Amino acid sequence: MSRRTPHERHRPLSNTISSEIEITKPKEENSCCNSCGSSCLKGFLTAVAVLLVICTFPLSLWFCVKIVREYERAVLFRLGRLKKKETFGPGLFFILPCLDEMVVTDLRTVSFDVPKQEVLTKDSVTVNVDAVVYYNIYSPLDATCKVKNYDTSTRLLAATTLRTILGTKSLTEILSERDTISHDILHLIESATTAWGIKVERLEIKDVILPKTLQRAMAAEAEATREARAKVIAADGELKASKNLKEASDVISESPAALQLRFLQTLTHISAEKNSTIIFPLPIELMRAFGNWNSTCQEDHVVKKTN
Repeated sequence: MSRRTPHERHRPLSNTISSEIEITKPKEENSCCNSCGSSCLKGFLTAVAVLLVICTFPLSLWFCVKIVREYERAVLFRLGRLKKKETFGPGLFFILPCLDEMVVTDLRTVSFDVPKQEVLTKDSVTVNVDAVVYYNIYSPLDATCKVKNYDTSTRLLAATTLRTILGTKSLTEILSERDTISHDILHLIESATTAWGIKVERLEIKDVILPKTLQRAMAAEAEATREARAKVIAADGELKASKNLKEASDVISESPAALQLRFLQTLTHISAEKNSTIIFPLPIELMRAFGNWNSTCQEDHVVKKTN
């Protein structure tokens, strides 16, 4: 067993290990032999499949003839390899049984509901949020070859992105800026699904469910705000009414006959309602005159007694 010198001890261990490992590459002769063997085997299997189709004709037509609808595209694999870097359809085409495998992809827009996600917002409020997503496939080759299950992957990605984005927003922003949040979530999902051949067309937040205690607190706050606003409006109305009454009293004080006309107009309105009791207001000046007359009579009575 060889020992390392003091100078070699200070060297990184990775350098010493990498120097002892040799990377072996496959020989070109073996690769050529494998390719030739696989091509020969492929040709033999193809010939057998064609012969089988011919021998079982016309029953083999049920297995060889495939129809793809207008809104579908087919990706064909022969012996596990992609036959052509393009899709088949719509229409009628033939395949070889036991050799070809066909994967049909729907190009129509698909919608799904994102399950309710319990999210903790930026201001430490727990809410339940659900959404709806619309997507379609624009590249069937990528959707088939680059992802195992594009529908499940898109659903999981939408739910995860929804939780991530809403976790960075406050409750007020979630309730008031739904369009902006939906656009941000859509942009993040589309940036990931573009490599899968999937285009996310639209994402909408359906409902934001708040806790019961928070709903009652927000309702009480809104009610208090409305009551305060109503009191301010009523105070402004009383202020304006007092100013108008002052101006009206100034106008009536200039003409004593105007007050009498106002009394008569009030009696007209009261009598039109068919009331059994009518309260007739007396002028204050009349009461003052009666009071002055009463005081004068008392003074005369006292003077007579003294005499």
